[in-house]
Amino acid sequence: MTLNSFERSRLRMDEARRVLAGGVSSNFRLGISPTPLVISRGDGPYLYDIDGNRLIDYYLGMGPMILGHNPPAVIEAARAQLDNGILFAGQTETEFEAARLVCEMVPCAQRVRFGSSGTEVVQAALRLARAATGRATIVKFEGHYHGWVDSVQWSVAPTAQSGGPPEHPIKVSGSVGQDPASGDHISILPWNDLRALEERLAQGDVAGVLMEPAMCNTSAIAPRPGYLDGVRAACTDSGAVLIFDEVITGFRVAAGGAQQLFGVTPDLATFGKAIANGFPVAALAGRADLMDMFVSAGVVHGGTYNAHPMCMAAAVATLRELRTGAVYLTIEERGRRLMTGISDLLSRHGLPARVQGFPGIFHVAFGIDSPIETYRDSLGVDRARYVEFTTAALARGVRALERGAWFLSSTHDDDVLERTLETLDAVVAGLVAEHDD
Repeated sequence: MTLNSFERSRLRMDEARRVLAGGVSSNFRLGISPTPLVISRGDGPYLYDIDGNRLIDYYLGMGPMILGHNPPAVIEAARAQLDNGILFAGQTETEFEAARLVCEMVPCAQRVRFGSSGTEVVQAALRLARAATGRATIVKFEGHYHGWVDSVQWSVAPTAQSGGPPEHPIKVSGSVGQDPASGDHISILPWNDLRALEERLAQGDVAGVLMEPAMCNTSAIAPRPGYLDGVRAACTDSGAVLIFDEVITGFRVAAGGAQQLFGVTPDLATFGKAIANGFPVAALAGRADLMDMFVSAGVVHGGTYNAHPMCMAAAVATLRELRTGAVYLTIEERGRRLMTGISDLLSRHGLPARVQGFPGIFHVAFGIDSPIETYRDSLGVDRARYVEFTTAALARGVRALERGAWFLSSTHDDDVLERTLETLDAVVAGLVAEHDD
């Protein structure tokens, strides 16, 4: 078959670097092999780049596009709102409807506040936890990502050497230029280790426990049986506020997020990505007594673009479609089939690999075939060979994240899955033959 060329993207990126730092507006779009792409448009499960390539897309905007790239109801809702105006510095009925839907769908949501990014609403959650408890320390877990700002960019991706002993991780900053004092009130623990958390909470100084309820930024790791229930009980006993970062899992693994899927209700939860199918909407939801501290206790939360009318219209349209449950039934069936298909073809070609996670967000790891249950387990993957795999797949029309995550939308139909698996089969066969030579 003729392989895709990405020469126009490469040349355009070279030109863009003269005016745009690195040619991108997020560091997470840098360093993609063979080049970061310049996209022309999206349609359902497909992206079209400036080289004219049609790509089956499993990036899905890094998670938000659960209904595909151009769902008519969402596009029409946003377009209709623009006819009424852009920004008002006031409230709209659409904002109230979006809030009502979140409160109906999410178990912990007695109140909600909207923002523009997951990073922002995480900061609001931490502020509430500290205000409510009068304590300063936040427990964060090794390998969990909660945004790029200084206060939480700690031990997101440490090496085995820099991270120290697995049972007592060392706090590792995530960026040059990060304020070293911003981590003074962050305590790093291993995730999926209930005893470690119980021992830390026993010290009585923890304001909040911040975690992904399923570790989707690293290897799509599920909580061990009983872990989240134990965390919930330990936080209740110690008076710490339990915060689930559901920016990825929220509205993706279930209509009510991972808290619905696992049956454990946090005190606060943050959302983003799938909540508005690609429009910049985030949300903080939780207990009324905590959320009302924004009103009654002097806890400040602001933002010019919070609850932007156009974005709220997109959120309402998205949430109404997700609330029916049909999307999750579709993704459950197709996602399981894709996971099984990828696992089977890797096994058939004798390539050690692990496929795990959820139908709508799963992870493929090379070089390891046992369950990945902790961040340290994930350090054993062969990332270099996996990048060879994604690069070869891209050349044949399948776009998957180099970090191993695969996102699925309701528009990835049977034909798309069949072509994906046929393509990946050929890719893996080629890689194995190349390495055998």
